Amino acid sequence: MTDQLSARLADLLDGTYDCVDRIVLNGYHSVCYSAGGFRLWWRSLMGGSEEQLDNAHLMRLAGRFSRRVRGFAKAHHIPVIDCRRGDRKHDIAEDYLAEHSVGRGLFMILVGRAVAPVWDVQRSSGGGIHLTKKLPYINHYSFHRATSKVAYLQRGGKQSFRAILWARPHTAV
Repeated sequence: MTDQLSARLADLLDGTYDCVDRIVLNGYHSVCYSAGGFRLWWRSLMGGSEEQLDNAHLMRLAGRFSRRVRGFAKAHHIPVIDCRRGDRKHDIAEDYLAEHSVGRGLFMILVGRAVAPVWDVQRSSGGGIHLTKKLPYINHYSFHRATSKVAYLQRGGKQSFRAILWARPHTAV
């Protein structure tokens, strides 16, 4: 039986892997790495308008994401752990799995801070928009999901959102 993730991403899959205790999904939205691409993404998000493109609205989006992740986790009794610099997330997840029995699905969310590119939005008096790329520390979310069958994504392709899905097999089968 195909799980929901595999069914949803069927056209991107090379195959499946059995007997996995967790997966890690690393993704980025390559369009947003250029100022023009970022503005294109914003307009598609906001119905074609750049009226609300400013730092305050970008920070609100990040805040909403954080609150929704934490609210979902609280409602489903999933631990959210804020990691310190140098914490090895896979070790934290392994320690958790050694002490807790988990079913299929999301079992832990780890939050770490690291440098990543973000856009600083400045508006001119004439209404023009100037974007500057900055490298502050931001939150990075690590979603740990347990499953008995995991699909893996193919490498390459020209999707606007690329992702690498990594599967870690059990050490003893």
